[in-house]
Amino acid sequence: MKQNITILGSTGSIGQNTLDVVSRHPERFAVFALSANHNVAKLLEQCLAFNPAYAVLMDGNKAHNLVDALTAQGSRTQVLCGPEALDQVAADPSVDVVMAAIVGAAGLSSCLAAARAGKRLLLANKEALVVGAQVFMDAVQKGGATLLPIDSEHSAVFQSLPTDKSTWATSVQKIILTASGGPFRTRDPATLQGVSIEEACAHPTWVMGRKISVDSATMMNKALEVIEAHYLFGLPPEKLEVVIHPQSVIHSMVEYVDASVVAQLGTPDMRVPIAYGLSWPERIASGAKALNFSTLSALSFESFADSAHRQRYPGLALAWQVLKAPSGSTAVLNAANEVGVGAFLAGEIGFLDIHQVNCETLSAYAPKAASTLDDLIAIDQEARRVALSLVAHLGGRA
Repeated sequence: MKQNITILGSTGSIGQNTLDVVSRHPERFAVFALSANHNVAKLLEQCLAFNPAYAVLMDGNKAHNLVDALTAQGSRTQVLCGPEALDQVAADPSVDVVMAAIVGAAGLSSCLAAARAGKRLLLANKEALVVGAQVFMDAVQKGGATLLPIDSEHSAVFQSLPTDKSTWATSVQKIILTASGGPFRTRDPATLQGVSIEEACAHPTWVMGRKISVDSATMMNKALEVIEAHYLFGLPPEKLEVVIHPQSVIHSMVEYVDASVVAQLGTPDMRVPIAYGLSWPERIASGAKALNFSTLSALSFESFADSAHRQRYPGLALAWQVLKAPSGSTAVLNAANEVGVGAFLAGEIGFLDIHQVNCETLSAYAPKAASTLDDLIAIDQEARRVALSLVAHLGGRA
């Protein structure tokens, strides 16, 4: 039987790559629902190609535009609007698999809806775990959902771990997440305040959206991935490590107590972890090119203990800081970072100011423990208020 798939965030890079993999296996998968924030043209194109039962947009006017366009093409896809519609198509009884690819905290509610409904949840939205933390993991457990990581690093770790989760705590010495180093790996740290938006978004290896590209340049994406790994794999922060691996061939590693290291290798193509998540525990063709080992002249690694790297990427250490802080601190860090990156992309603050916003927001706001989605939303909103006031101060100073 075909599996019905809902893709939350279908017009982004993860969503488009998911549809590419799905299109290669029409006998296995059918698209039930697609969603986008504002890209009507791309969502229309996807609806006409995959004929989903539902399409979801956040903006009512754009939803009406999509209705008109689909009607003119004779499409029977039903258009829904708003965050509640995302929850609806994530939890629909007809859905087997949910690809969660909405960037930022905006994707948390629909991820929780899919978890509570017991779906196979392919998690490309790291913020769902960073913000949702134990609330999210409790929903996965209570709903009987199958949670599979889609970030290339966490998928690599998952593929390198034993299938018996009960052995992880005793057999794993540490998880090693690899990082490309982004566009500023060799740049003089003293010059970073003056970098342009275009420079920060010019990732040397991966093709990504602007927000995550900036996160890669600051290494905040890796800080968020450390937090995500803690909740995904249940290991304490001291068993999580990050190394720079510029070639992006080894996507992450697991070191065991016997000193063995198991790594997952592959070309830097997101279709590989997407295909694995869609087909697990089987494997299917992803469309990615295979590694050609004869062309790999070297695989190199660099430590974050290097003083220049500590100056380039000060935000990475915040991951361990918030994991040891009171519950809810990870959500504060995520909200502050989203505000800071947004302000940088809008030209309101400098590149290094993003880290200042993150640090000062964490210092200014100590959240109460969260046990519900409403609690998490309240933490997120208050952290954003604090961060926005800091942005206003920094922008005024400039």
